[in-house]
Amino acid sequence: MMYDVHSPRVLVVGGGLVGLSAALFLQRQGVPALLVERRRTTSPQPKARRINLRTMEVFGQLGITEQVLDAARGLSEHQAMAAGPTLAQARRLPFTLPGGIPQWDTITPATSCLCAQDTLEPALRRIAEARGCDLRFGVECTEFTEDTTGVEAVLRAADGAVERVRVDYLIAADGAASPIRERLGITRSGRGALGRAVNVYFRADLRDLVRGREFNLCQIENESVPGAFASVDGALRWIFTTAADIDRPADAWPDALRTAIGVPDLEIELLSVLPWEPGMFIADRFRAGRVFLAGDAAHVMPPYAAAGANTGIQDAHNLAWKLARTVNGVAGDALLDTYHAERHPIGWYTADQSSVRTANLRAMNTESTDGTPLADPIALILGTRYPDGALIDDESPHTMDRLDLTGRPGTRVPHHVLPDGRSTLDLVGTEFTLLAGPAGAAWHDQGLETHRMDETFCTAAGLTPSGALLVRPDQVVAWRSPELPADPGGALRAVLHRVLRPGIPATAER
Repeated sequence: MMYDVHSPRVLVVGGGLVGLSAALFLQRQGVPALLVERRRTTSPQPKARRINLRTMEVFGQLGITEQVLDAARGLSEHQAMAAGPTLAQARRLPFTLPGGIPQWDTITPATSCLCAQDTLEPALRRIAEARGCDLRFGVECTEFTEDTTGVEAVLRAADGAVERVRVDYLIAADGAASPIRERLGITRSGRGALGRAVNVYFRADLRDLVRGREFNLCQIENESVPGAFASVDGALRWIFTTAADIDRPADAWPDALRTAIGVPDLEIELLSVLPWEPGMFIADRFRAGRVFLAGDAAHVMPPYAAAGANTGIQDAHNLAWKLARTVNGVAGDALLDTYHAERHPIGWYTADQSSVRTANLRAMNTESTDGTPLADPIALILGTRYPDGALIDDESPHTMDRLDLTGRPGTRVPHHVLPDGRSTLDLVGTEFTLLAGPAGAAWHDQGLETHRMDETFCTAAGLTPSGALLVRPDQVVAWRSPELPADPGGALRAVLHRVLRPGIPATAER
């Protein structure tokens, strides 16, 4: 075996959406990382498709918005929901939200999109390779051991070549079956399996049939072949999902699809038939020593809130800046414990909300399967709050009944349009950022990147004109000072110590 003396600082195992995003987030933070993926290529399956507003915001931080939207161009007109006895007879459903349709540009600078996983993954791979990320497809992490100073991993290439690398930390983005999680003996909790279903992936030219009625999902409401169609590319590739007669032979599916579509002589090419079990399985620990679980390795959830891949990408976004501070010696190891403290409750809540949402498109935002109160769908995407972690909680109220981004620590910083057209989110770089009111000149002398905000922002963020928000590199509010303290520099030093070295008294350090 060879020993790689020039090993990176972080090993990412898994080259799906979460792993590729982790590599990009680490690269942005200046952390050398190596990604390995046992498959030779990215996923051939469409799988996840909805890239939500929060994920597009963090992609915006990477500067890749246009590349993602370009990859999503084929489905740009396929945003609506539809329903009917067959696809040919289906009509679009009116788009409604429980709290009404918001003015989107007042809550986010981003635009969500539909982009099938087998289209987005290659795009992210190209971007990562162009930015110098070390990606090795066709390479499997076969074993790893951890000691007090790092992780040693054995990598086996498709040609049988074996390499041993040593890193500081390992991110397991290796999917729902996660061999790394299993090896660590990390148990999972949650609602468990919630039934059985099948995804039938096929090719058929439905362009003329759906023109003028383009859809994201089309619910088929008949007793013979109930289910839903999903657009993969808006033209030739489609998925039909059903929980009825899922064990029928593969050669029987084309006729079943023709019945659901409503065109008896349609030419259909069957690409795959994949049975699956919707369910909620949450790892009881997202961290085990120097290993971190992300994405499906950490949390499996039903697709009904379109949140699985998005939650995983946001895991990586949360973890990357913390790893960067730790490997560079700016923060202590305890900062890495806040990954579990923050992302486990969010993973659990999001998965639970996904589990109780009905698959019925007519009631998906208004009815739960067991009476569990539903979060506002926009709040579930943009408005979750970390209850504890790398932040100073001020115990101000927060709700999930509506989008409630008012500067509370643990929430995403409020979006506010600046005079130059940018958003407050655009002000947050790779370091901590201060957003200070117009009467807070003293904040600008404390060694942090500081931006002067107007009184409208202060009012929205719970600040007086002399107050400030301290924002983390992941655009989450770490601390709110409603007004200028007597010693702003001392207050900031104390806060940064508590955030970066939680649980360690300042006097305990040299």
